[in-house]
Amino acid sequence: MPASTLAVIGIYLAFAFAELLRTRLFAKPEQTRDDAIVEVVSTLILLGLTQPGIILATDLLLGHFLPDLRGALSGLNVLAAIALFLVFDDMTQYWWHRTSHSVPWLYHLHRAHHDGRYMSIRLVYRNNLFYYAMMPGIWLSGVLIYLGLGWVYAGYVVVKLTVIIAAHSDVAWDRPLYRIKALAPLMWLVERTISTPATHHAHHGRHADDPAVLYKGNYGNLLFFWDVLFGTARITRTYPRSYGVEGLPPASFGEQLAWPLVSAAQAQPERGLAPAD
Repeated sequence: MPASTLAVIGIYLAFAFAELLRTRLFAKPEQTRDDAIVEVVSTLILLGLTQPGIILATDLLLGHFLPDLRGALSGLNVLAAIALFLVFDDMTQYWWHRTSHSVPWLYHLHRAHHDGRYMSIRLVYRNNLFYYAMMPGIWLSGVLIYLGLGWVYAGYVVVKLTVIIAAHSDVAWDRPLYRIKALAPLMWLVERTISTPATHHAHHGRHADDPAVLYKGNYGNLLFFWDVLFGTARITRTYPRSYGVEGLPPASFGEQLAWPLVSAAQAQPERGLAPAD
């Protein structure tokens, strides 16, 4: 097993242990049996099949049609290589995520991520199975790996998933740091650069009239900078009173995981979708 995979597993388990001790990892507020099914299945399929399958498929396709380009960027400067992943993986994921809150059929693929009425590391990979299979950033990462940047991706993905896992956890690492006045300038920079619990929890907030909620914004994954740059950011340094989506019609675990193969609820709430960009 690659060292980067072991590192991600270790980080995930560290936050899981923190939630187990402090916020009842397996007994979150308002959780249901379906929540556990969706989270386990979506996580296992993504990590065991979808992501490695996309990277393998990209390698095979490019190896067949563009064999001369294999490893073409292997000598690229590391900073330039990181920049490529930030643009072609993280920025495209920002737009994929943002679009999923604007286009009804795509929202059906993403709604599972918001059906959980709690914050937790359990939500990190919670999405419809087709949501990740179609995600441009994973395919483009496969292209960059084929071009010889796999060595950069190994470190990049550890940093990215550390930020994402921490941003979803209900053990908010930023909360105590906001109370330290001497850190105010640093936190001002941090919260405008990467996703933090405060900024990402806002995106998962349930009630539109909650000042800490911005369901139609704060879409960033690794970099919150994309929200700042593209005008979808709200920074309050507070946390929503509750999580989920008000007015969202119920969906079975089959609908959450496998729409459109399993029919979803007919109603599409205004709350779930942002105005078309």
